[in-house]
Parts: sequence; structure tokens; C-alpha cells
Amino acid sequence: MVLRACLACVVLGAGVAHADQSRDEAWWTGPMLAPNAATLPAGHALIEPYLFNEVTVGRLDTNGVHHSAPQEQELGSLTYILYGVTDLTTVGMLPRFGYNVPPGEPSSSGVGIGDLTLQAGYGVLQYRDGHYTPAVSLVVQETLPTGRYERLERASDGLGAGAYATTLAVYSQDYFWMPNGRILRARLDVTYALSSSVSVDDQSVYDTPYGFSGRAYPGDVFTADAAGEYSVTRNWVLALDVIYQHSDSTRVSGSLSGGSARSAAGPAASVYQSATGSSSSLGFAPAIEYNFSSTVGVLLGVRIIEVGCNTVATITPAIALNMVF
Repeated sequence: MVLRACLACVVLGAGVAHADQSRDEAWWTGPMLAPNAATLPAGHALIEPYLFNEVTVGRLDTNGVHHSAPQEQELGSLTYILYGVTDLTTVGMLPRFGYNVPPGEPSSSGVGIGDLTLQAGYGVLQYRDGHYTPAVSLVVQETLPTGRYERLERASDGLGAGAYATTLAVYSQDYFWMPNGRILRARLDVTYALSSSVSVDDQSVYDTPYGFSGRAYPGDVFTADAAGEYSVTRNWVLALDVIYQHSDSTRVSGSLSGGSARSAAGPAASVYQSATGSSSSLGFAPAIEYNFSSTVGVLLGVRIIEVGCNTVATITPAIALNMVF
């Protein structure tokens, strides 16, 4: 399997037959970014709220060169709410909330609702002790444009994309026993997101000014996330995500009136077009987990994006509480 091949270099000599630690002796919350490929047992639920503070620390140009930029903060939350319909089918939602603090401009007028994601996953393969097959799930997500994105009095009030987005994903998870007998749990998740075009008026999250009227065409996004969790003790776990993302260019096309959109008069409208260009980034998310039991744990981590092109460099500390019922 691809996941085993990717991690073979760090697990040479490992094998189930030589394990000192059983899976029952290892508790996990999951790494900071990569979702679980294992489906929930029927009738069980998972709730995992994240609180984070994304801080912009610079801009990476098309050559990958870092440039300083005014510091911007996004305070937000993302919560996984999942339920096992059957042993192989898990459904749920991911609500988002946020508050923006841009440099030199007014902060958000209040905590706002972001876009809502609905999710359904099906377990194609299940991990079993003594076998060499990882857990693999096919996941479909549909993001609904519930967050504000246009006609903004404050640019900082924009918390959504305004577009419907469909994400197709393959999640995989496997277990490896290290030479010292401790378990390394590994995940490899690959996703591809496609968005619809969206009507846009006035000031928006697409950097359009007052008086604009037209459409935005968000680019497709490919993401690959490789993650590992090392069971130091039953309660303590060290985790690391390595995440790559490529985004196609987002285009905006329309017209711009000569005056404010709220003015009844003004010169004839002019053509307005823009494009972000494609971008890519490589990020790292080290984290530490403490598990109170097999069903309750807390994670403290930080996502760092400092490698890429045509993107922003960010540092995002986060805390999460994982609960299974």
C-alpha cells in the first residue's frame, strides 16, 4: 500500500509479531490536521472543537522569497461533529466561527458564522491486527456558503467564500510498531476541492471594492497530508503533520461603477478583472496530545507555513478537545 511504502524508511524492523505495546494500551486524539480514516462504530459520536489563532507573518512571492507583511490575525473555531450511522458509514458537519483583526483597519464587528461543511464517509477497508491492510475511507464533503462574503461594510466581516464547494477525499491510516515496541500511528489523506462560481457585489472577500458587480471563480484546491503520532506513554503522544497544498488561480470578472455602489449617480461602469494566480505551500504542524482515557483527549499544536510560492506565511497555534461517546 502507498502509506506503508511512504513510511517504510522509518519503520524498518518493525512488525506486529515483535510488538511490546498493544493497541489497547495506546490512546489517541489524532494529529492537528489529518482526519481519521477509521469510521465510527454504529451509534457512536465524535465531537472535537478546535480553537485557533492564525497570525500572518509574511508573504511568499512566486519565487518562494519571504517578504515582511503587516501582521493580521484570524481568531476562529472549527468543530467536527460526526456520527456513526453504521460501522462503515460516518456522517456529520463542521461548523465554523471567526473574528478577524486586520492591520490598520477595523476588526470584525463581532464573532461571525463561517461556511458550514457537511460530510459523509464510507470505510472501504478496515484495519485488523495481524493483517497488512490499512484503514481506508472515501469521504465526500459539501461546503455551504453560510458565511458573509460580499456587501461588506468592513472587509474584516468576511468569513465565507460565497460558493458551494465539493471536496472528494481518500483517508488512510495504519499502525507500525517501532523497534522499541512503541506504536507509530500514521495517516495519509489526499483531497481535491472544486467550487462553483459565485455572484459578487461591492466590497468582498475577493478584494473587490465598492461599486463592483460581477462573479468570482474560485480555483480548485489539491491537498495532501502525511501525519504520524508516536505513543510515548499511554497518555502522552507526539504528533506531526506535513501538509502540501496547491490552489489554482481565483478569477474575478465584472464591472466597476464610477462612484460608490450606494450612490445613485456616477460615470459609466468600467470593466474590472483580477486573478490571484496559482499558489502552493508546504506546512508543518507539530503537536502534543494528552489523553485522559481512550475516549477523551486534548491536543495542543501549531501549524507553520513558511515554504511555498504566491501565498502568505502563517503561524497558527491551536487547541482541541477530542470526545467520543
